This record gives sequence, C-alpha cells and structure tokens, in this order.
Amino acid sequence: MSASTAKGPSDVVWDVTYACPLRCVHCYSESGRRPARQLGHEELLAVADAIVSLRPRAVEFAGGEPLLVRSLIEVAGRIRAAGVAVNLYTGGWTLDRRAAEAAAGVFSRITVSVDGASAEVHDRIRGRAGSFQRAMNALSLLDGLSEERVASGLDPVEFGVDYAVLRSNRHQLEEFCRTVAPRFRHLRFLTFAAAVPSGLASRQGFAEHELLSFDQLRALASDEERLRALAPGSVRVGTSDNMVLMMHPNFLRRHGFPLLQVEPDGEVRAMPIYEGTVGSLLTEDAGTLWQRAGERWNDPVVVEALSAVRSMEDWAEATRRIDYHFGTDEVRRRIDRRPPYAAPAAGPAVASAAGPAGVPVHRPERSQDLVTVTPPMRP
Repeated sequence: MSASTAKGPSDVVWDVTYACPLRCVHCYSESGRRPARQLGHEELLAVADAIVSLRPRAVEFAGGEPLLVRSLIEVAGRIRAAGVAVNLYTGGWTLDRRAAEAAAGVFSRITVSVDGASAEVHDRIRGRAGSFQRAMNALSLLDGLSEERVASGLDPVEFGVDYAVLRSNRHQLEEFCRTVAPRFRHLRFLTFAAAVPSGLASRQGFAEHELLSFDQLRALASDEERLRALAPGSVRVGTSDNMVLMMHPNFLRRHGFPLLQVEPDGEVRAMPIYEGTVGSLLTEDAGTLWQRAGERWNDPVVVEALSAVRSMEDWAEATRRIDYHFGTDEVRRRIDRRPPYAAPAAGPAVASAAGPAGVPVHRPERSQDLVTVTPPMRP
C-alpha cells in the first residue's frame, strides 16, 4: 500500500442487496440471479458504523437495487450524520415520488444508470422491457424536485447519469448527449464509463463481443471534449476507461488503491471487481480488514494473472482465474453455471470496432499504458 492508501480507503462501495428487478447482461454482482444476502435492520446499522470508523470521504450505495432495502434512508442518514458523504446508484425501476423525495433529502448525489439513448438498446442491455422508460421517469422525478427546490431558493438535487459503455451501445453516446440529456433541465452530470470484466461481464465470450478493446478505451478517453460540446452546457460530461479497477501491480506500486468494496452481508472484498473476501465488518475490525485486503493485492496469483494482461480478453481471463482461485465453493459453482455470452444480431453501427469518426486510435503495447488515476466508476 502507498502511504495514503495505508490510512484507509477514500471511498467505500456498499452493495447493500443483490435483489434487483433488472437482469443486466454485464452485471458485476449477478444481482437478481442469486440470493439477496441482505442484512436485517440492526446489522445494517452495525455495518454502517464499521464503515464510518474507516473515515472515508464518501460511501456509494449500490447493488442490486439499493431502493429495495427498506432501511436504506435511515442507514444512509446515519453515515451522513457522521460527516461522510453518501451517494446512491439506482436503475430507477422502483423510484416513485415518495422515494425520490426521501433519497434527495439524504444523499449527496443520485446517479441513475442508463445504458442507451433508446429503449431498444437500453432494455436489451438491462434485460427487461420498460426499463428505459422507468429510468426516464426517475430522471423526470428528480428534475421536477430540482425545479421545486430552485423555485424555493434552495439548491437543486445533485443527480445525473452513469452510462456503462459497451460495444453494442457505444454508437449512441452522441445521441444521448444531443437528445436525452436536454430533456432534463437540471441534470447535473453525465458519465460514460467503460464496462469492465467483472461478474457476468467476465464470462466466456463477453469481452470479445461487448467489452471495449484497449484501442476503443483510448478513443473513449479522447472523446470527452467532443461529447461535452454536444450536451447542454450545464451538464458536466466525463468519460472513464475504468482501468484503475484492474488493480494492475504497476499501478498499485505507484498509487495504492482508494476503494473498499463491501458485500450485502458485510463481507469485505479483497479487490472490488474480483471474487474473494477477507472477513466481515460484523465480526472484525474494519481497519484490520482493510490491511488484509492490501495484502491480497500482492498475492503471487494476483500479480501473475494481472501482469500478463495485454488485451481486454486477457483481462477477462485473469478475472476468471482470480475469481476461481479466491472464491468459495459456492462462488465457483456460480461461475460454472454462467452461460457463455451469445452476441446479439447487430448492424454495422453497433458491431464496428473502429473509433468514433475523426478520433484517432492507438494500439497500446502494455495494459499499464492505459492506467489513469481516475475515480472508480460503478455502472
């Protein structure tokens, strides 16, 4: 660990439940396809207190669908009352007026996941018809709340969109900026973050058909200014290659790692996008678990697997190796049950592997050439 990392994580991602109404093709946690593992009320508060003891800058509530947790607002409020920012990631399916008001009252930032500029593209990726419209409804609710706040002399709701970039939705980035973002007057941010090979996105065939190649990751990073120019001027537009999540050994030696991942039942992952935990916040000291996680980063299996990565396909293979080695027997059975990915029929605009028009692409010689110090993003 670097000196700054040794003090503790700057951010904690807490997947508070694996329950989810959606069936996303790239789901990192396989939510909706496995037991929710959701804790009871008192245990949720105990995990919240353990997270606070680490003094992170922010806690990201993700899942699954966090809004399915009845105690969510109270738990998030407890963390915020301790001086830690709390942020929410939601697919928007369950967000109604009452939930939107409650969320806006406690969360510092609300992010709605939208993975396409049309229902056809988004619903295929999210695995449920109507999910695009539900996401649009969620954004409309948050926009309306912002309008009311501004009219009352208050700050608007800090809300925006996280768009997980895949090969089959990459062609709609410009359209999203031009036609979807302008629908919401008070939309504050729009992030295009590349999907990474974790969970279902690491299964056989997925990297080859859906994950961006390293050339395409470079194009995404260089395209930020052009996308920003297409969106309303009031919207902060950003892109992320998410390569920081690989946790490449060279990156860790230089920078350490800022993120701690907590599973729904309080188990702490050693490495956020890879299977394998180091203990529970319900039974052990949080600082000890953070130090134990750091030890995993230098495990010979991890170093060997990630040092060999030269392409997205290599990264997916390394993920499968790490997950199978450090996962429990239940995890290995779940991995064995994953069906190979069957690519959807697509026209040239979807299937093209070239960079956006006018944007040069460069072939990296080593995976670490792509590593940038950017905040970890969760689709």
